[in-house]
Amino acid sequence: MTEIADLIEPLIALRRDIHSQPELGFAEHQTAATVAKLLREAGLEVHEGIGGTGVVGVLRAGDGPRTLGLRADMDALPIVEQTNLAWASRNPGCFHGCGHDGHVAMLLGAAQALARDPRFSGTLNVIFQPAEEGLGGAREMVADGLFERFPCERVYALHNWPSLPAGTIATRPGAIMGAAATFRVTLEGRGGHAALPQDTPDAILAASVLVQQLNTIVARDILPTAAAVLSVTEIAAGHTHNVLPAEATVGGTVRTFDPEVQDRIEERIGQICRGIEMAFQVHGNLNYIRNYPATINDPQAAADALEVSATVAKAELAPDPAATSEDFSYMLQQCPGAYIWLGQGRGTDSPSLHNPHYDFNDDVLETGLLLHMALARHWLRD
Repeated sequence: MTEIADLIEPLIALRRDIHSQPELGFAEHQTAATVAKLLREAGLEVHEGIGGTGVVGVLRAGDGPRTLGLRADMDALPIVEQTNLAWASRNPGCFHGCGHDGHVAMLLGAAQALARDPRFSGTLNVIFQPAEEGLGGAREMVADGLFERFPCERVYALHNWPSLPAGTIATRPGAIMGAAATFRVTLEGRGGHAALPQDTPDAILAASVLVQQLNTIVARDILPTAAAVLSVTEIAAGHTHNVLPAEATVGGTVRTFDPEVQDRIEERIGQICRGIEMAFQVHGNLNYIRNYPATINDPQAAADALEVSATVAKAELAPDPAATSEDFSYMLQQCPGAYIWLGQGRGTDSPSLHNPHYDFNDDVLETGLLLHMALARHWLRD
């Protein structure tokens, strides 16, 4: 498309430069500075330091009253990259393994293109968010007055999705990403000699039974029609062969789409822990932390996104939500909108998100850029 033809190659170079210099959550100082600089050069009004290292660019055109927010996340992951690409990470142990470098490039390109030819009447807020990867950057931006300072009648976020064919766009009404919670159970006995188990409550045996019991919750305590995941991901105890340890820990994650289901799972974990205490004469301590809420799309916003997407590329209704989580959920709790998946798969062997061999597919930069532009022109149409 001639409208953006001159932007694609510079955006590829920018995306790869950001990839080579990844920054973790709330430390995206260089990335944020680059974003602010390019937005100013494009003629947008720029605000920095929102919710930490967040940046918001404001583009006004005409006198229309409507307002729209488009969000991209900026942070990287604490992973050692294994791609061996020319633009691989130069920051050891830090890696753009979720494609946020591509998200930044697509939204920047859309802002640049719309600034020189908006073809809308209203106010567009382009939101560059820090710390999506587990630290709640969206929550911090909201708490810092994001929607009071930059009102949005609707907000959208675009995330690459390797399991979809490159260029395919998908979303759905209602839940699209799961709520995330973490749990850790500490079981305390007394510790003692391994040859005298009758004198020592066995924390390891208690932990082993706990793992088995936890894995019955979704199958036996949740409605078969409800969706939930409980995975035990940590178990630790002991340090030598002839000592029964005084303590064992079991930890994991819970993913749900319905707050009542999450309530039930948390309740059952507590009940099981109390049963383990009685059965094995240990003391149990449960730490259950609710991280991100479920990402719930507004039905009309999702329908509009699919309609607009079909003008840009192949668009399809996502049949099921994903159990992974996303802190864009905090923005959707404050403002109607939708979370959208952009396919970037290169076939069955495409590395998944958070894989050390992953790299954003530059072939879909143009599709993502055009989708951002189309969403803005649709909602802010004169």
